[in-house]
Amino acid sequence: MEEFNRTYTHNLIWLPWQRPGFELAMMLRDAVKQTPHCDGIVLGGHGLFTWGDTQRQCYLNTITIIDQLGQFVSEHLERRGANLFGGNRTATLENHVSLAQEIFPFVRGRVSAKHRLIGSFSALSEVVRFVNSADAPKLAHLGTSCPDHFIRTKIRPLFVPWNPHATLSGLREAIDKALKQYREDYAAYYASFAQSDSPKMRDANPTVVLVPGIGMFSFGKSKTEARITGEFYTNAIHVMEGASALGSDTAPAVLPQAGPAAKTEAFSVYSNYVALPPSEAFRIEYWRLEEAKIGRQPPEKELSRQICLVVGGGNGVGQETALLAADRGAHVVVADKDIAAAQAVAAQAQKIGGKEATIAVAIDIRNRESILKALRETISTYGGLDIIVNTAAVFPSSPDGQINDAQWGLTLDINVTANHRLVEEASKIFREQDLAATVVLVSSANAVVPKRGSEAYDVSKAAVNHLVREFAISLAPKVRVNGISPATVVKGSTMFPRDRVIASLTKYSIPFDQAASDEDLRSLLADFYAKRTLTHQPIDPKDCAAAILFLAGPQSRCTTGHLIPVDGGLTEAFLR
Repeated sequence: MEEFNRTYTHNLIWLPWQRPGFELAMMLRDAVKQTPHCDGIVLGGHGLFTWGDTQRQCYLNTITIIDQLGQFVSEHLERRGANLFGGNRTATLENHVSLAQEIFPFVRGRVSAKHRLIGSFSALSEVVRFVNSADAPKLAHLGTSCPDHFIRTKIRPLFVPWNPHATLSGLREAIDKALKQYREDYAAYYASFAQSDSPKMRDANPTVVLVPGIGMFSFGKSKTEARITGEFYTNAIHVMEGASALGSDTAPAVLPQAGPAAKTEAFSVYSNYVALPPSEAFRIEYWRLEEAKIGRQPPEKELSRQICLVVGGGNGVGQETALLAADRGAHVVVADKDIAAAQAVAAQAQKIGGKEATIAVAIDIRNRESILKALRETISTYGGLDIIVNTAAVFPSSPDGQINDAQWGLTLDINVTANHRLVEEASKIFREQDLAATVVLVSSANAVVPKRGSEAYDVSKAAVNHLVREFAISLAPKVRVNGISPATVVKGSTMFPRDRVIASLTKYSIPFDQAASDEDLRSLLADFYAKRTLTHQPIDPKDCAAAILFLAGPQSRCTTGHLIPVDGGLTEAFLR
């Protein structure tokens, strides 16, 4: 700091570490009194205080000194060059992004052992330089130097000792072994400093996981929190960079951070980087003020921390399911063959749940690679998958009412085989996570009510009913698989284009105006179908969405292998 003051003609003064509170305020006051000509104070383990005669002058002083400090550190970093952090121990793998996608659900599942978490991934240049370095294991173990950092990142990240390969060979085992040790160390840390009146031990799982050759995984109860946690640890890496670059060959006998709160021997030092003493870290992490903040947080919603993929989410039942899932706190992936429609629904969902809580992806469930691509995007964004809903289907029709072989094959492919493809690929993610998960498929009352002219559709939905039961057996016990069986849903359905609606109105001799809007014509047909039910209520997409999310949510935790009718009371579809 003396060198900085000389170089930039400042008079910054230094204060040793002190936990935030009245004592620190008194130390600040006394420091300024003793050095009245100072123009800023650097607080060990905290940050920088500056001031000015006006609000603007204070702001200019702050950004000027921060910029100069940045230049000062950068000059020393350039001198260190490739030797920073002891040099590289390994290199970033060429396929690190695809490997990150592959291992992400496994990591998420392991760190979610107590509370489910949402993930974020970073392979920024400064992050991979750190995780690949020789000094990374030791520096990571020291933890962060600033309370603002480790409140998010915990006392330290989990560094996974792994020799990088082009495949994930040995990584899962390395993660499990490192995580077991991490939990034991955290429990020992808590036991060492907890008092009789200390809050109970919190989740012993890490929120930051560092993997050499790949990058950094960070976690939180939301995507935003997960991203910010990663950003905080990236800042901690910058602190380590600066400390390492500014270091000299000999460590001082008395550390500048040492003071009334903690003596030199309480601090751990490596490569000039000084971490907070564990006792001081505990006092911050389990501070009653911090506990009070946690206690005042609003209760989480029913689907908070859940990642919900809605296939066919661009319209109709899928759209309403995506919006309701967002309202109930889920992170929603709106997937549709019509990407513009998916993006429009995602924009609506973002207004409900937040900008980072929903994304749109393109998907064609007839194509396995398209399914895999959508799942990879989901994992890249949120780290895994908890709920998968498929509302996509097709109803074949023709002017003469005859269904040819190609239409028959297409109907069974989209309505049946595509469900199998989708769940088969999603189940691989579920197995990696080893967390409870749910699948909801949309069948139809037609599965049990045969009709003239809809044989292909009816048969396909009957197959979906049995597919639900088959998957419920094969994916048990962690994954529940259910379905809903709606009667005809006309509103918002892409299966009811104007020509089909008109054909149906004509078939049932329902008077209509040729100039009427599509929605008006759909309402006429929906009202007709409603009259055939016990409740006389048209089936709304929102009714289906409510049933879907009941099956996907915690209130139906003991239900699997079943289908809920959403048909207004269609007697022909009563259980046989």
